[in-house]
Amino acid sequence: MKYPFEADFSEIVTAPEPFITAVFSSLASEFLTMPKGEGFVEYPAFEAGYEALKMATGGFALLNRAHVLPAVLETPICLIVLRSMLGFTPPEWAYLAAQIVGPELNQGFARTLDRKVRLSPLKPLKPSTEQLRRIEAMVDVACELLNQGCPEVRDTQLHRLNKADTVGGLPALRNMATIGTPYAMLLYERFLGRPFAGHRDSVSELVGDGLENAIEEQLVRAGISFRKTKRAEKITDFDQAPDFMIPSEFNPKVVIEAKITEDDGTARDKVTRVQHLESISRRGVTTDAPARFQVIACIAGRGFGVRKEDMRKLIEATRGKVFTPKTLHRLVECSALSDYATKSPE
Repeated sequence: MKYPFEADFSEIVTAPEPFITAVFSSLASEFLTMPKGEGFVEYPAFEAGYEALKMATGGFALLNRAHVLPAVLETPICLIVLRSMLGFTPPEWAYLAAQIVGPELNQGFARTLDRKVRLSPLKPLKPSTEQLRRIEAMVDVACELLNQGCPEVRDTQLHRLNKADTVGGLPALRNMATIGTPYAMLLYERFLGRPFAGHRDSVSELVGDGLENAIEEQLVRAGISFRKTKRAEKITDFDQAPDFMIPSEFNPKVVIEAKITEDDGTARDKVTRVQHLESISRRGVTTDAPARFQVIACIAGRGFGVRKEDMRKLIEATRGKVFTPKTLHRLVECSALSDYATKSPE
């Protein structure tokens, strides 16, 4: 099997199908595993918060500030448990609580508090007077919503509290905690999100970092000068900076885009991004002249292995320079990067 980066571009244009198949065969999905990332809450810590909250409220018999707030301050992970009962994101909770204390309780405060708790779930909180007032408001609104349960809405609507544990107020919540259901585990899975989507979204940058780190390793090993750009960084002549520029952003001769996706719709957007880079490489260049820089795509994830037409466009935009984690060890030798290598392969 011949990969597109091993072929002359005229071969690819003449018969792209075998090269599409070759790239597809080298793609492997890693959607079953995710990095935990900083601030990941392990289940034992979450369960400790659940038990602390359950004990403080007498088995969820008395859910009010007097019983809940001390538990939250002493065992902060109780706050995450409380949010999981509501099924809210930090900004959503802040929005409702802001109606009590005012706009100073904003999304930024809620996100910062949530992150602080996740980093140190069992370390007691020592908030300032103003911070305490905001936390009190969040506790108050949570207790009010959980006590009242799900209100009636129109037949065409679905209320966020229409869940087994919150639909009927405290009686429903107590039932969940006492009928033998592993309620703490249910809440933990809700906290992580629909099949771990909440956590997956929170570590999306770390997932991308894995591929970028692998590329960086290849460049360093070959002694190649490069510029690794930062997220949303502005680079002259680029409306969106590529992930790597070789040898520098002042005179790029090779640019590398690192893209991971498990969704074919997102893959199409990422292919368009690479095509745009190719068009930039040919700005001000005559038809027969070489491009200003070579475009390389390093891709991973099952999303790229769905649509053949998208893969054809990607191969054409990069003139065959498409690499996957399986073929990344060929990155330098099979591209213009070899012109900038100062070290022999180990």
